[in-house]
Amino acid sequence: MKSIQRVALVTGSTSGIGRAIAVHLAKQGFAVAFHSRTSVEAGQKLAKMYEHCSYTRADLSDQEQCKTLINSVLAQHGRLDVLVNNAGINAMIPHGNLKQANAQIWRDLYEVNVIAPWTLITEAQEALTQASSEKCPGSIINVSSHAGIRPKGASIPYAASKAALNHMTKLLALNLGPDIRVNAIAPGLVNTPMTQNWDFAQQLWQQKSPMKRGAEPADIAHIASMLIENQYITGEVLLVDGGLNLT
Repeated sequence: MKSIQRVALVTGSTSGIGRAIAVHLAKQGFAVAFHSRTSVEAGQKLAKMYEHCSYTRADLSDQEQCKTLINSVLAQHGRLDVLVNNAGINAMIPHGNLKQANAQIWRDLYEVNVIAPWTLITEAQEALTQASSEKCPGSIINVSSHAGIRPKGASIPYAASKAALNHMTKLLALNLGPDIRVNAIAPGLVNTPMTQNWDFAQQLWQQKSPMKRGAEPADIAHIASMLIENQYITGEVLLVDGGLNLT
């Protein structure tokens, strides 16, 4: 009997962590739905590189586009087994500069980092449940940050948004099991084009963390794959910071 190909949607998957996760899953045999807000050409190219994959553009700060993204993936693939909420935005604001972290920045960060994952999950819940089986429940992974666990991060609003995502992960795991498992990955520094000029962070990880380096996107992709393939883990927020939290 021919096995059914599982489908995974990875948001923000044309670069960095999201790309690494999506490509890793495609190589494992998933039909991957790539997504981005702006990198259309890169997304289309990635979708063509792997069999049965697709690409959809959507701005996740727009609730209607969040809903359309799920509908588009289901229309193209007919099912959804895995949802990886990787897309997110940041704001670089010194923690002591409270006035610079104005209400609009809080709204913008929560819209993409908290509300968008919630909307995508609520829209995908039925499809994830339908694809679920006792041996292979549906899987949701939220890509968070060590800043949501420790009082760190590029700004207080960003850290608070990731803390909210972490707690949402636990609440959803409690309520969606056993049909759907929900976990989060909380990376520290990850070496991507965005972080290559973060000299202070690079120096901190090289000097203080036991692993003496930031993570590579592939390191996070392997963790995501493990959480997807393990059929028992749910409600976990897995800190992946090379041991920096020990110092």
